[in-house]
Amino acid sequence: MTRLGGCLCGAVRYAVEGEIAPIQLCHCGQCRKAQGGPFGANAPVATAAFRWLQGEESLREYRASPGKRRVFCGTCGGPLFSQRDAAPGTLRLRAGTLDRTDDLTLGFHIQTASKAAWWSIDDDLPRFPDVAP
Repeated sequence: MTRLGGCLCGAVRYAVEGEIAPIQLCHCGQCRKAQGGPFGANAPVATAAFRWLQGEESLREYRASPGKRRVFCGTCGGPLFSQRDAAPGTLRLRAGTLDRTDDLTLGFHIQTASKAAWWSIDDDLPRFPDVAP
């Protein structure tokens, strides 16, 4: 299965081969600021399963913390993924950038100890106060 996705303005497009892992909801302050919402919705994807279709020259990155880059479209600012230097084989794809998400599932919540006070977690998914298992 090939899934397509891209940024808000359409300048950047990508393809992911294979299944998408369950979405991880990260409630840390950096994800909230980077996404502009109560959490970041991320799906781990192997770099070997990911390929750029267009707009790679439009990509920009920001390092809010050592060892982690956040990649976004330089035209519209749309976030695309993050990647840790210590895990170069994995991208944390922003799930909202996928064109089709109807069959994706939620996996768990991480960094719940620092979640937004104004957001309630009302589901029965596993919760991890600090980092993922």
